[in-house]
Amino acid sequence: MMSIRERSIRTEGIVLRRRDFGESDRILVLFTRKLGRVSVIAKGARKPSSKISGHLELFMRSSFLISRGRNLHIISQAEVIEDYEPLRKNLPGIGLGSYVIELIDAVTYEEGSNLKLYNLLISTLDSLSAGQDPDIIIRYYEIHLLDLVGFRPELFVCVECGKKTIEQDQFISGELGGAVCPECALGITGAVIRSVSSRVLKYLRHFQRSDRNSLLALEIPEEIMDELEKLTHYYLTHTLEKHLNSPAFIKRIKNGL
Repeated sequence: MMSIRERSIRTEGIVLRRRDFGESDRILVLFTRKLGRVSVIAKGARKPSSKISGHLELFMRSSFLISRGRNLHIISQAEVIEDYEPLRKNLPGIGLGSYVIELIDAVTYEEGSNLKLYNLLISTLDSLSAGQDPDIIIRYYEIHLLDLVGFRPELFVCVECGKKTIEQDQFISGELGGAVCPECALGITGAVIRSVSSRVLKYLRHFQRSDRNSLLALEIPEEIMDELEKLTHYYLTHTLEKHLNSPAFIKRIKNGL
């Protein structure tokens, strides 16, 4: 956050949420490069004459001049850096962009900068906007986001007995934090576990330890991608203890609403 001596700071950021306030103002939640997550007020942003209203759209990357206010920080200036127009021109793109910022919104608090997480957010939006494979981009984003916020799933050893997982079908648990071997799974009570094939687990490990470009070069079978999607959604919702709205919206779009 801004120090006592700093009256204003310029930083770039992404709009995560916004709501109307009073007759003409707007309150926004931003995730920024220098301040991390921060709540701000854009005074007069809803007036037709406002010079900044068009720079405050959801999942838009803008440069902000943020000044210290009595209760909320104030956006003094805003200018678009990247509007991610390819994601805004159709429902599938809107769904993907909404999901990306919903996850950031779910895992961040107003506790200072997290540059690695910010860079992951920006590179994900850049890749989606450039038309790269959304299934791979989103799975990579989910898995590496979990890593950066301290919820990296353990996929190489059983979280119960500590033994290295072998080439056979396994189990996975969001509550327990990763892979569970078949022997330990038999004795688990009170925790949700989900079966995972050795093939899907192999790809999940690959996503965890590989860079984005290496993954984009792969031809991953559709049935594997479908199972990876279900598995990561399960793990996220159990780990974050939050209901995510965007996946259902994306599914509805895929199914023709």
